[in-house]
Amino acid sequence: MNALVTGGTGFVGRHLVDALLRRGDAVTALVRSPGKAGGLAEKGVRLVPGDLADAAALRAAASGQSVIYHVAGRIAARSEAEFLAVNRDGVVQVVAAATEVSKARIVLVSSLAAGGPVARGERLRGDEPPRPVTAYGRSKLAGETVLRAGSLPWTIIRPPAVYGPGDREVLTVFRAARLGVTPVFGDGNQELSLVYGPDLAEALIAAAMTEKTIGGVFYACHPEVLTSETLVRGIGKAMGRAVRVVSLPRWIAAGALSLTSGAARLAGRATVLTPDKANEFFAPAWTCDPEPLSAATGWRAAHDLTTGATETAAWYRAAGWL
Repeated sequence: MNALVTGGTGFVGRHLVDALLRRGDAVTALVRSPGKAGGLAEKGVRLVPGDLADAAALRAAASGQSVIYHVAGRIAARSEAEFLAVNRDGVVQVVAAATEVSKARIVLVSSLAAGGPVARGERLRGDEPPRPVTAYGRSKLAGETVLRAGSLPWTIIRPPAVYGPGDREVLTVFRAARLGVTPVFGDGNQELSLVYGPDLAEALIAAAMTEKTIGGVFYACHPEVLTSETLVRGIGKAMGRAVRVVSLPRWIAAGALSLTSGAARLAGRATVLTPDKANEFFAPAWTCDPEPLSAATGWRAAHDLTTGATETAAWYRAAGWL
């Protein structure tokens, strides 16, 4: 198949590109910086320079495609408007370009944040009313709304927290575990779903390969449910360390997030660690059910935390990140 990947130089995008190439698909990537995408070109990926605001580049990239995997998005911003400018308006541009030149099917990588948190013991399946609690989550939901309103066939995948080789977000937890002390927000009992990066890539492809997923919202994750404490202890085990878990009450976390956000603002940069993020860090559960996606596609996540964290730690060490 002919496939376009936006965000192909990012963590999830690179795993998706590799999975598509293994299938023998012809892959095109829209890239903001061709210089940073040299590795993709060496693998045989066709590069189209441009970003989501470049209508001409999007038309060139979308032309002749069978499926468009829209992975690009913003996870850190200085305001809700900045989130919307990419996570909503980027979908507007992708849909417009695809509608004009290819009529391609679109698989949108959204986020569990668009669905919102749940009570402990519950799991989202994709058919519930969404209840995002952060600016990021609202912007991802806004992008979904744009896609739903278009005329092209679409599928929405909402992953939870994604980790694995090449990821820099969860890397901070691995580094803390290496030191033997890992902080958690609240009492450590927040329930969590996770997905390993290469598993998510396979889920996206599986969703694009069947008509059963057209017009649906699905969650891609491993079925195990962790707590924030068992997560950091599991990562510690993968690092060969018994970690001491330090609980951060909300008042301390709120102060730290305010300081981090303020410092980033003074430096003129964005950070994911903002006061708004406390609405995620202190929710009772961020859990979802992969069974609807599995039933429609046959996909199942191959890596639980034990196997995924072990492979991730090995990759970090080999890459010199740990």
